[in-house]
Amino acid sequence: MTIGEWLATRAPAPPENLTARLRQALGTSLAMDRSETVVRCLEAVDALLASLRDDPEAGRERALDLLAADALMTYAFEAAAEDPLTLAEVAAGAMWRVGEVAAELEL
Repeated sequence: MTIGEWLATRAPAPPENLTARLRQALGTSLAMDRSETVVRCLEAVDALLASLRDDPEAGRERALDLLAADALMTYAFEAAAEDPLTLAEVAAGAMWRVGEVAAELEL
């Protein structure tokens, strides 16, 4: 099963425009094996958050990107929960990654 196929099994399914943004954010990762879901979703979250952080004009028009980042983080944890022994490690890594993006903000 690929990441794209795994995403298609999520219920409830997200609205069409969010699904399209998720697929766009994951890009070629959609064709990768499902075992890569956690890593690829977290990489997509990083890219979306960095894009938002680096866009000085970001406003409401970028809300879909923020929703996509949230959904991808949720999917990363859903995939990680399938192997409870790694869940704490994934959670710690995800917090660190998001913190790194936020730390690069110019205040």
